[in-house]
Amino acid sequence: MNTERIVRIVAGFFILMSLILGVQDSPLFQNSNWLWFTVFVGFNLFQSGFSQFCPLEIILKKLGIKESHGC
Repeated sequence: MNTERIVRIVAGFFILMSLILGVQDSPLFQNSNWLWFTVFVGFNLFQSGFSQFCPLEIILKKLGIKESHGC
């Protein structure tokens, strides 16, 4: 598994969990402030598409996970 795939999996998981915890109709609702975490993850994905700066990818590279080299 490469860094790009792990970033996508983690981002998807964080978005789904923050929605589950932040939407009032959810059975696991905690607080609507969890939706700000969804905004943070979405914005980070958006900006990394332009700037290619992704904090998680930097961490994964330091842990020795191999980089992706195209599709």
